[in-house]
Amino acid sequence: MTAARYRMHDMEKLGGTSEEDDLEMDMEVKEEDDDDERSRAIAVEEIGGSFFEQEAASSDQIQIHGVGGRRSRPKEEKERTKLRERHRRAITARILAGLRRHGNYNLRVRADINDVIAALAREAGWVVLPDGTTFPSRSSPTSSQAGRTAEAAPLTTAVMPTPTMSPLRGLSPAGGEVRAGDYLQCRLKGVYTPPSAYDSRYRPGMMIGGGEACNENSPLIASCLEVNNDKQILGLPRRMQERDFAGTPYVPVYVMLPLGIVNAKCELVDPEGLVKHLRILKSINIDGLKVDCWWGIVEAHAPLEYNWHGYKHLFQIVRELKLKLQVVMSFHECGGNIGDDVCIPLPYWVAEIGRSNPDIFFTDREGRRNSECLSWGIDKERVLRGRTALEAYFDFMRSFRIEFDEFFEDGIIHSIEVGLGPCGELRYPSYPIKHGWRYPGIGEFQCYDQYLLKSLRKAAEARGHSFWARGPENAGCYNSIPQETAFFCDGGDYDGHYGRFFLNWYTQLLVEHADHVLSLAKLVFEGASVVAKIPGIYWWYKTASHAAELAAGFYNPCNRDGYASIASMLKKHYATLNFSCAEVQNLGQHQGFPEALADPDGLFWQVLNAAWDVSVPMSNENAFPIYNRDSYNKILDYAKPFNDPDGRNLSSFAYLRLSPALMEGCNFIEFGRFVKRMHGEAVLDL
Repeated sequence: MTAARYRMHDMEKLGGTSEEDDLEMDMEVKEEDDDDERSRAIAVEEIGGSFFEQEAASSDQIQIHGVGGRRSRPKEEKERTKLRERHRRAITARILAGLRRHGNYNLRVRADINDVIAALAREAGWVVLPDGTTFPSRSSPTSSQAGRTAEAAPLTTAVMPTPTMSPLRGLSPAGGEVRAGDYLQCRLKGVYTPPSAYDSRYRPGMMIGGGEACNENSPLIASCLEVNNDKQILGLPRRMQERDFAGTPYVPVYVMLPLGIVNAKCELVDPEGLVKHLRILKSINIDGLKVDCWWGIVEAHAPLEYNWHGYKHLFQIVRELKLKLQVVMSFHECGGNIGDDVCIPLPYWVAEIGRSNPDIFFTDREGRRNSECLSWGIDKERVLRGRTALEAYFDFMRSFRIEFDEFFEDGIIHSIEVGLGPCGELRYPSYPIKHGWRYPGIGEFQCYDQYLLKSLRKAAEARGHSFWARGPENAGCYNSIPQETAFFCDGGDYDGHYGRFFLNWYTQLLVEHADHVLSLAKLVFEGASVVAKIPGIYWWYKTASHAAELAAGFYNPCNRDGYASIASMLKKHYATLNFSCAEVQNLGQHQGFPEALADPDGLFWQVLNAAWDVSVPMSNENAFPIYNRDSYNKILDYAKPFNDPDGRNLSSFAYLRLSPALMEGCNFIEFGRFVKRMHGEAVLDL
């Protein structure tokens, strides 16, 4: 009890509680006992009581005393309840202080969480009456178009009457001085977002109570409402109706092989175990496999000396199983990124050159080198033992085509994805974990090697402003947030004359690099599909600057489409755009990192529209391992947009990646179900 008193004293100082608060909390503890007993009695009486009686019997800390069945708690539990309440009030006090200071909310000194919710609802255009009744204001022109649904607070199980419930409207989470209204005003791209079968707008109304139709648009109702004895029961999960994909277009499904399927000696690892797993995958009718061909393995020891032995063994197995291949030309190192379970560096002879000339690697403002891939500044510089970087990429791809020409002729190799940057993606390495970046940091510009600075200097002189030959000095660091920097904040330098010049040059280098490499790839792989991978940088998407995208090379602020120029370049090469992060859920981002103002959905549909507007095919892959149905449904929604006016769909999907977890019973059954639906086949358990 002495330690408990010390903790209570600390919490008292933290939350500023008083004797009056202690009396209130004593009353609350007593009322909680009474309320629990009354709710238990009502539940047992109304519903039959069996479920709740079992729950009551299994509660170890509840004791029944006296004639009336009065429940009393041990004294220690009451003390813990008081501590929790003090902690909750301390958090509330901080929230209120922040709202008063930064948001100009007129909140009373002893306001509680209900006052906060009411203030936020009123700002969003809702009317909140003193008794808590809430409804949209008819006078507010935007009330029917407010932001995405806010996270609903957990509800205790209780029997409720049958009110007429309106759809809940959420507030876009804001950081700094960004408000929901600001975001709605700044999204000028006009992105078409097709409706989803999982969208609340498409769920039919449900009959409740005496037969009245309840508007089920509210996600609160969709997830928490069940019908029992003509009553609404809140708190029991309800299974969401799934969309039926039977008869929809066939979308091929590929499975990525493990990163280390071929070892450093270019030998196939565990071929017998691999064949066993591939036969199991073949049994659920996957279309093929996706595999990385690593520059650091094949041309490891000397320029123009290639060892394809392990890949030839792998490809022969794939041909025997009558599967197809998507092959990645991986000109980057593996290791140090999320999901990397092996280390495959760049070729040793490249590393030797880098030790004497570190400017062949991307460099940040502090001079830190990133050896993950070569800087685009040496694309046309003969610094690789007499060759340029473009020539080294071309020679590697030409050797692959010669070595595996029979697999192209037989149609085994379906497509070639060309590595264009870190992780094989077209982007600058702006958020390297090994340099301390952590999500949701904005990252840093990577343009400080001597070759890129030389290019920037020439661009500035051509513009007539030689003093612009520098990177931004006020763009923060890897883990900054936009509003903390003078460059990325609302109205910041990114939208000034120098900012627009710099960002145009920065993104132009990215597009030109992809243009040059894909030109060579198209020449080498004539007749095969060529693919370029674009990352999903969705954090800070709901800010005006889109800071994380800018640092990665995508000039995509709220008043400019940064992906249209990339799509036009891909169109010129008849290339496919592969976009990652298909499975990332908006709601999950808001719950885990509300301060990141992320919008994976908005980014996906923007990139999809940019590609389809110029008739560029688009494929997809997941960024993180997934095994649950919700994520698969998300991918299906992307692959086959609901009621697309032109009947378009994705060209293929690649699952990341083959692993023991995927092959486990329930996970594998769920994946097989997903493959069927991607193929347009019927499933029975909708």
